[in-house]
Amino acid sequence: MIPADVRRILVVRLSARGDVVLSSPLAGALRRRYPNAHIAWAVEERTADVIRHNPHLDEVIVWERAEWKQMFRKGRWGAFLGRAVDFFSELRDRRFDVAIDAQGLLRSGALAFFSGAPVRIGLGSREGSRLLMTRVVRREFFTRRIASADASFAGALGLDASSFRMEIPRGADELAVVGRIVDEEGLGDGFVAACPFTTRFHKHWFEDRWSALIRQIRERAGLGVVLLGGPADRAAADRILEGGANGPVAGAPLVDLVGRTTLGEASAVVSRCSVLVGVDTGLSHMAHAFGRPSVLIFGSNAPYLDPPTPDARILHSGRDCSPCWGRLTCDGRIDCMDDIQVAEVLAAVRTAV
Repeated sequence: MIPADVRRILVVRLSARGDVVLSSPLAGALRRRYPNAHIAWAVEERTADVIRHNPHLDEVIVWERAEWKQMFRKGRWGAFLGRAVDFFSELRDRRFDVAIDAQGLLRSGALAFFSGAPVRIGLGSREGSRLLMTRVVRREFFTRRIASADASFAGALGLDASSFRMEIPRGADELAVVGRIVDEEGLGDGFVAACPFTTRFHKHWFEDRWSALIRQIRERAGLGVVLLGGPADRAAADRILEGGANGPVAGAPLVDLVGRTTLGEASAVVSRCSVLVGVDTGLSHMAHAFGRPSVLIFGSNAPYLDPPTPDARILHSGRDCSPCWGRLTCDGRIDCMDDIQVAEVLAAVRTAV
């Protein structure tokens, strides 16, 4: 599908964070197949830190989508139109030969279309974006394998997907920030990165169980815990801490970084942890890229069920209705997550350390 003499390639995978993580191997697969091509990746500002330091990319193009939305909502039509014209003009000036829409939504398809690339290939294009593509690749998803849709897409593009490894290297500044936190908080003997937060309620484990788990990791495993999340997770983090997670435990600090780091800094924390425990969220998937042990709690969303590395453990109830991908049949109780108990998660964490 991609011309052999291609010179300039644009990959469009705008969001979400976890999906950008899982799509990241496309950069390396493209570089191995087209070593002399200029390869760029278009991404939204809130997920740019995921891909910013990828060694296989020549350029990361950041779409300031949040700013555009704010201008639109406030009726600043002139500013909105001017920003859009400037952005797409600069995009077209790059003269991409091929645009690869690895997301398959209308906004990603539109960005690929307005890039001006004569060849536009979309993955399982939805929301009408197929009309903006010159070729559409059917989305193949295998629930037991990590990044299965992206790996299948890479194969359809003629790329070698046999070594489809996530690469999320961190910048020196991000690593320096985390190094200071580790030293100042006394985490040098090892710590657990806890990632309880995600965007969809049906992907969450219960807050009272997170409170109990964090407390027991500190008391019974003797490990410090670093709590990670974004600004929108602040209220939930406070409830978890107030639920008993933050009691004093000698030699096992609890460091609350929710909303206090950039995404890049939070992922650098993951790169330093002894083990990560989390739900289906971007930071959890990053553990595989950094080669860190992980304990993943999956329920109505289970993007993969076979552990992608020997030191990853996936906890899943195995109910017939799970994964249901949010089409809940349990009146919102999320029974599949309720099946997973604190003792089971704690045992998995202690085994992984």
